[in-house]
Amino acid sequence: MSKLSIRGLSKTYAGVVHAVRKVDLEVESGEFLSLLGPSGCGKTTTLQMVAGFVSPTTGTVMVDGMDITNAVPEKRDMGIVFQSYALFPHMTVAQNVAFGLEMRKMKRPQRDDRVAEALTMVRLSGLENRYPSELSGGQRQRVAIARVLAIRPRVLLLDEPMSNLDAKLRGEMHVELRALQRRLGITTILVTHDQVEAMTMSDRIAVMANGGIAELGTPQEIYDHPTSEFAFKFLGQTNVIAGDIASIEGELATVRVGSVSLKAKIGGGQNGRQIKLFVRPERLRICPSDSCRTRGKIVTRLFLGGVWFYEIESGLGNLRLSVVNVGAAQPQEGEDVGITWNDGDLQCVASEAANG
Repeated sequence: MSKLSIRGLSKTYAGVVHAVRKVDLEVESGEFLSLLGPSGCGKTTTLQMVAGFVSPTTGTVMVDGMDITNAVPEKRDMGIVFQSYALFPHMTVAQNVAFGLEMRKMKRPQRDDRVAEALTMVRLSGLENRYPSELSGGQRQRVAIARVLAIRPRVLLLDEPMSNLDAKLRGEMHVELRALQRRLGITTILVTHDQVEAMTMSDRIAVMANGGIAELGTPQEIYDHPTSEFAFKFLGQTNVIAGDIASIEGELATVRVGSVSLKAKIGGGQNGRQIKLFVRPERLRICPSDSCRTRGKIVTRLFLGGVWFYEIESGLGNLRLSVVNVGAAQPQEGEDVGITWNDGDLQCVASEAANG
């Protein structure tokens, strides 16, 4: 297990395009960290600088305290799995897995043992003599992973390796790869734009935007209590309620949304300042009593298997609400319903206009 340190890492093209802006990260030994964000946020460029494929404009990359910023990729003792898998079509499974070992001049008996060990890890024993064209997408991905594991890298880099798989297989591979990483204890960085993938597999997630890190924490921390508006909107679904702060007492603010007054926690602000309230759909509940916090009319009802999804026109605007499917009867489109939530479910973020 190795610790990876990224300090002040930046990449600027032509002196004007800032792809990555002073990224600082400490990836602990054996940790699984994901770089999550939309296209163009800098996550892939960051990974490529860690791998040595792109030279940083500023900053350093260190493994176990050793500066490898200027080392060539093959001297970094890292393994990378690409989105395309990059398997050699003319080589068998065993030959593909052995390729990195051959480049390291490992002797045949040791090489064969290492290949067999790696294929056992990814549950591909018995397929040694097949070619990539004879494998399923999931099997090809496992070959790519086995090829990396065979060289026993200090750090494993995953560049959206599951984006070409169908949804069901992708979900299965999330579980398998995470279990394998935990068992081997390899320090791992995953680049992905898939929120579910990042939250399923990671110890921590670095949410990237505009070349920098907008949010860093465990999956639950950044989902339940993000500190940035970008993370609130990017991770999962959320309701955004725009209002004005009427008064503040300590950390509790009274927020006016039209004729409705709401209470929400806030770190500070001034009377009359615009504010945004954020609440996840699963934190809202349909309320059968008259003591609900607001009311509305169901305009959309969708059955998604595990949950019912509603869109409700209310005095707070259009609200999205999800209800776990337990087999009980659910209200229909067109019905008027009450909506409630727990104290603390509404979170405040100053609007962009207020921030200037």
